Amino acid sequence: MPIRNLVTGGAGFIGSHLVEHLVARGESVTVWDDLSTGRVSNLSRVRDDITTIFSDINTDAALLDTVIQRVDVVYHLAAAVGVDLVVNRPIQSMRTNIALAELVIETCAKYRRPMFLASTSEVYGKSTRVPFQEDDDVCYGATTKHRWSYAMSKAIDEFYLLCYSDMFGLPGVAGRLFNTVGPRQVPFHGMVLPRFIHQALTGQPITVYGDGNQRRCFTHVADIVPAIVRLVHCCEASGQIVNLGSSEEISILDLAHRVKDKTKSESPIVHVPYELAYRDGFEDLLRRVPDTSKAKRLVDFKVTRSMDNILCDAITHERAAMSGA
Repeated sequence: MPIRNLVTGGAGFIGSHLVEHLVARGESVTVWDDLSTGRVSNLSRVRDDITTIFSDINTDAALLDTVIQRVDVVYHLAAAVGVDLVVNRPIQSMRTNIALAELVIETCAKYRRPMFLASTSEVYGKSTRVPFQEDDDVCYGATTKHRWSYAMSKAIDEFYLLCYSDMFGLPGVAGRLFNTVGPRQVPFHGMVLPRFIHQALTGQPITVYGDGNQRRCFTHVADIVPAIVRLVHCCEASGQIVNLGSSEEISILDLAHRVKDKTKSESPIVHVPYELAYRDGFEDLLRRVPDTSKAKRLVDFKVTRSMDNILCDAITHERAAMSGA
């Protein structure tokens, strides 16, 4: 009998790639998504091979209980994502991230279902020690700055997972994802790479927030998804937090120039102050680099796709999407 999986947020960017990967492995997949940021079209390649539930998990705990009881593995990717969404809709974001994760984690613990919890590099907060290691101390900004509510909510998710693992034997692992990008990521909610590509292809100004010297590490979704699957099936990873990402840094300003060059765009690169892009007092981090030695040890994680590969795939996808192909 094939492995039966539940993927929450399975119609989203990363979720849909994960669903395709599981189907290609010959596994059974149920997708649960409220379509707040996910799209049905993301599942077009596998729609005849999966079961879908399009509703708010928080409103149907009984159905969630039934579904988790009937599956073998749970991937919890459903969350409020993107800086724009978190800054502008903080209550909804916290409710989605905390209450939903608690419900899924509690139900997985009830039936001892292995689960993967998608976390984020944002959990490291304002730390300046790089590369980031999973056991590093973290430091957040003031609670008056909504920007930090996302990091704190995902940190609480991790605490829930670890506590249920320690107290009830939940076989769960959390992956802290560092700027996962690629085809199907939309230019909304503060996602910088697809925003740059969309602006470049449509002739709009390419808007760089701040001075652009902040540096990030982007990882192709095709490198992340197999690692997620290997982690959830790795017994040694149970009860662990694991970084997943690339160590190849690029400044946001350099990224804008590379997108402009790759798309052969004539769009100007324009700097936008943070207070205009978000709110007064918005805080950003200069560098965010993962130490992935734990992932390497546990599941032989490695990044195989360069920034050029990422740009090529993302630009090709956006061009096709704009043409309706």
